[in-house]
Amino acid sequence: MPLTLQLPQADGRIAAYSLRGTAPVRPTARVPFNRIAYSAAHVVADPLAAIDPWLQSAVDWDATIAYRRHLWSLGLGVAEAMDTAQRGMGLDWPTSLELIRRSLDAARDFGPSALVASGCGTDHLNLDEVKTVDDVIRGYETQMEAIEKLGGKLIVMASRALARVAQSPADYERVYDRVLSQAKQPVVLHWLGDMFDPVLAGYWGTRNVDAAMDTALGIIAAHPSKVDGIKISLLDKDKEIAMRRKLPATGGADGAGVRMYTGDDFNYAELIAGDGFGSNNPLHGQSDALLGIFDAIAPAASAALAALAQGNVDQFHAILGPTVPLSRHIFAAPTRFYKTGVVFMAWLNGHQSHFTMVGGQQSTRSLVHFAELFRLADAANLLEKPELAVQRMKTLLALHGVEG
Repeated sequence: MPLTLQLPQADGRIAAYSLRGTAPVRPTARVPFNRIAYSAAHVVADPLAAIDPWLQSAVDWDATIAYRRHLWSLGLGVAEAMDTAQRGMGLDWPTSLELIRRSLDAARDFGPSALVASGCGTDHLNLDEVKTVDDVIRGYETQMEAIEKLGGKLIVMASRALARVAQSPADYERVYDRVLSQAKQPVVLHWLGDMFDPVLAGYWGTRNVDAAMDTALGIIAAHPSKVDGIKISLLDKDKEIAMRRKLPATGGADGAGVRMYTGDDFNYAELIAGDGFGSNNPLHGQSDALLGIFDAIAPAASAALAALAQGNVDQFHAILGPTVPLSRHIFAAPTRFYKTGVVFMAWLNGHQSHFTMVGGQQSTRSLVHFAELFRLADAANLLEKPELAVQRMKTLLALHGVEG
């Protein structure tokens, strides 16, 4: 007999919903991937901490690190202390650094196959006190030194402080030249669009995306051996493909060229699969991955990437394709609230015991949004423990006055 519950619909009516009853996605035996795949990972809040949750952060370290172990066990790397971990939306720099330290320590248990790259930014700066690009450079250097001291690889995050004080593309070139010239190993650059963070509008010194892309490409071309790749989060597959084809064919972490790490949570399946462009450099025709949605769909991502590595493109799309509607819903505008959907999925699937978030961010989405997320997760075969998921969804419904 199918599992059934009452779910609200977009028009406000309550209707019965029965789960499909299909088996949840299970990763196959470990197969080496032919794409580098990082999941930006969420943090688990400590719901018992005696704090003001909108003003202070408290992390359940055991549950947070356990989820990273889960990701590594699936063959996925961890992009640590990024926006998926609520960086800049509840998670401050001291807590982020402690998270990076603990994650790097835990990764050692898995050996060199456990990839970790850590967010390096300027979020410890008081924006009202930042007056010049030199202040921004010093801010980046502070976090670079701290992360590299731990042995960490850097993801150079977009800087709100730089967006605030930069006057032209030349200011971005100056800052990134200083940062890249000092990096101890190739870094991943992160271009975060203003749909994720409105403060970053006009990054790279212009609101014209093509001109901004040219500035970023020029910075990379000046330092190809210091750039492993760039993650762009613009939710525009055509822009990503255009930039991917222009990345240097030399340099990168292995000398084979600079990689495009897709950050497109709307179109990731086709971008990772690739279009076959660039017979002289395969990296121009395919994207690697650094995705927040991989946190929520980790088993499917692992299984699909294994199929792709074995040359089974049809199976890759069959597994990953149904996850795209779910991802588009989780990342719907206001996009910056996508973290709530990611944590909700972790709770439904039993990876944490509660649905509370750093900064009280569990309140950023409506019950109707969660109900549709539940239906889409079921359609994508991503409810790992259906009985538990139904029980927990009913708990959330009851809190909102919906019984049955």
